[in-house]
Amino acid sequence: MTSTDNSSGAAPEATTAATLYSVEKGAAWITLNRPANRNALSTSLVNELYDHLATAIDDPAVRAIVLTGNGPAFCAGADLKNPPGHAADGGRAVALPEVLKRMMDSPKPVIVAVNGAAFAGGLGLVGAGDIVITAEDAPYSFSEVRIGVIPAIIAVVCVPKLGTHHAMKLFLSGERFSGARAVEIGFVHRAVPLADLRAAVQEEVDTIRLGGPIAVTECKKLVRRVQQLSMDEGFTEMATWSRRMFTSPEAAEGMAAFREKRKPSWIKED
Repeated sequence: MTSTDNSSGAAPEATTAATLYSVEKGAAWITLNRPANRNALSTSLVNELYDHLATAIDDPAVRAIVLTGNGPAFCAGADLKNPPGHAADGGRAVALPEVLKRMMDSPKPVIVAVNGAAFAGGLGLVGAGDIVITAEDAPYSFSEVRIGVIPAIIAVVCVPKLGTHHAMKLFLSGERFSGARAVEIGFVHRAVPLADLRAAVQEEVDTIRLGGPIAVTECKKLVRRVQQLSMDEGFTEMATWSRRMFTSPEAAEGMAAFREKRKPSWIKED
């Protein structure tokens, strides 16, 4: 289903779908579409999100995946009446960790565009994003403690970005902080006025499209892998990785394009 452009990057049209999907200018836009429930993570929404991620990953026309929300909220966390991973009728129920892993393991960059309130489990989607752009006044909160629970699952993807220092305070207090503050503490990359959010996301997509598709995929793997290695292991493994990439067909095309002062073949006109 195709979404219509608006200032938040979300789709305004009424539909029964819990999510919307469209491809535009090299990016697959996945829009959480339960605005009446502040895009809470229900069974149907998480199932659809998981499937849309797979569709985007498999589409050669897609160079980046964008995740955003419809309405005033990005995602208010788990739907407490219909939580993900628990289908009442015994049907299919994708668990939230499966979605977060699919985002993290996606060979294509996942850009999260936080258009409004992002609370609790919704912050897991933020933590799993590769690049995050937020509306500067969007409210954030690890609010779980306020109802007597903990942000256990999402801690896996959020603590590495926040670090122990900020995670401890935010998890213990459940306090609200703004998108602008989220940039200051390193949780997201960039904060802009809501009206500029979609344009800011497209800037990121256009920048990604300048890179070789395989090189972009390998860079995403590289950032995660190098943190798992000792210094000696890192230099050894990265030297092998570097040689493999420098001798690849994509590298040959990129270097030829540079010498010939032309665009490489992977840069397509819209």
